Amino acid sequence: MKRVLAVTAALVAALAAGGCAGGEAVSIVDKDDLVIAVRPDLPSVGFRKPDGTFEGFDVDVARYLARKLGKGVTLMPALAAERDKVLLDGRADMVVATYTIDQDRKAKVLFAGPYHISYQDILMRPDETFKNVRDLKGRRICQVKGSNAAERVTEERKVAARLVPFDDYAQCLGALKSGQVDAVTTNDVILAGLAMRDGSGLRLANAQFNEQRTGVGLRRGDVPGCEEVNRAIIDMYQDGTASKLLHKWFGPSGLHLGTIAVPQFEGCS
Repeated sequence: MKRVLAVTAALVAALAAGGCAGGEAVSIVDKDDLVIAVRPDLPSVGFRKPDGTFEGFDVDVARYLARKLGKGVTLMPALAAERDKVLLDGRADMVVATYTIDQDRKAKVLFAGPYHISYQDILMRPDETFKNVRDLKGRRICQVKGSNAAERVTEERKVAARLVPFDDYAQCLGALKSGQVDAVTTNDVILAGLAMRDGSGLRLANAQFNEQRTGVGLRRGDVPGCEEVNRAIIDMYQDGTASKLLHKWFGPSGLHLGTIAVPQFEGCS
């Protein structure tokens, strides 16, 4: 009898431990401090300075959201290919890193927002004359690891361009200037930031195709956290912070910002 009780107690303990290990992750609502992943490689968006600190539109948004949630914040870098991973392996609680919402990503993570609506555009050398996405037919465009922007040109828009892979946008910029590729395409805010920092005359086509809904990545199942982030995003637009930050980081680029209003949310279910 004692052996039966001992075995039963052991099984109960094992199941309890397994339930804790495999149960739902703790919501960001229940944490005092958050680790938020931002881009380290995108000027004016998410950029790591030589002193190790971060700056840019997404960085300011991340800090604003943490403050509205009443949380302390630690920022960590995440390149395009790392955004899913840092959430799934628990290194980050949130991702605010030009994280465009799409169906493939929604199968892995939960999105709050979007907190910004932009459009895909084309960055080119001064001697090029691209006016719309169709002009990329037969041309070489940079494909950044972890970004789906280049594939959207060939798959969604059915433009027969040649994709040339690179690890990040810094390499893309070098390839564009050296003639290895003919264009770089992604969110217009990313391209505007790259062009401003480079200063060599690279310019946007202002083609504005493929709406880009940029959201805040959270772990799947964190519905309470998602709802709180959405409330903070609404506040960011209503108190004028969103407009202030967009003009601060992209006003000098000449990028058309349009009407700045609260985007329609995806929903947290």
